[in-house]
Amino acid sequence: MTDASNPLHVIVFANEKGGTGKSTTAVHTAIALAMKGARVSCFDLDHRQRTMGRYLDNRLATMKRVGRPLPMPRYETHDGENIARFSESLERLGQDADFLIVDTPGRDDKFGRIAITNADTLVTPMNDSFVDFDLIGQVDPDTFKVVRPSFYSELIWDSRKRRAKADGQTIDWVVLRNRMQHIEARNMRRVSEAIDQLAKRVGFRVIPGLSERVIYRELFPKGLTMLDSREFGAMGLAHVAARQELREMMAALALPEVEATMPMFA
Repeated sequence: MTDASNPLHVIVFANEKGGTGKSTTAVHTAIALAMKGARVSCFDLDHRQRTMGRYLDNRLATMKRVGRPLPMPRYETHDGENIARFSESLERLGQDADFLIVDTPGRDDKFGRIAITNADTLVTPMNDSFVDFDLIGQVDPDTFKVVRPSFYSELIWDSRKRRAKADGQTIDWVVLRNRMQHIEARNMRRVSEAIDQLAKRVGFRVIPGLSERVIYRELFPKGLTMLDSREFGAMGLAHVAARQELREMMAALALPEVEATMPMFA
């Protein structure tokens, strides 16, 4: 899809549970990469909610309203039905792009499974609770030790094997801990220990994500991100802390570097 000197890197955000901040994180990742000068495309596979698509629609509307350009990826939303259209969209969005970011539905989806197999980086956001951990693994109710990987972990394991067999490439699976709270320290510690146990067992990396902050939800109607500082005016401490979270998350994702054409987090 791209020339050999600058290959396309596919980032898939996938979690079969909703409410984990998946789409918000995907959009912030896309804008962060675009601000670094990367050529970014986005593909929203959730034709029902189309949160990523609507987020970027809102961003376009803001650009038109204020009369000022903002870093903006190309994007499409899948119809959820047509495999030919799905393949055509992947090919088109991948052309002349450094990164293709795919946001999958918060449920089992055949197109989401195909996207996972084609991922270079697979990001699974999860909230800091055993309710969300149950997606990837099961724990003993008394000891909180990991008993077994879940069906979803097995699905990812199979996808990674198919990818390796198909082209010899590996999928970097990243579990991103979103909405980490600063309360219930005992529960947080137990969740953290369980994640670390499972990571060693099934082979994913664990990185910090975005906290539960009202500001992220408030940005959606305008399609803005924590990177659009010029659109905020004065920034409070919550904004500064959120931007630092995003810096740390982007660094931890360890994505390929592109030649920057503008400063990040201007």
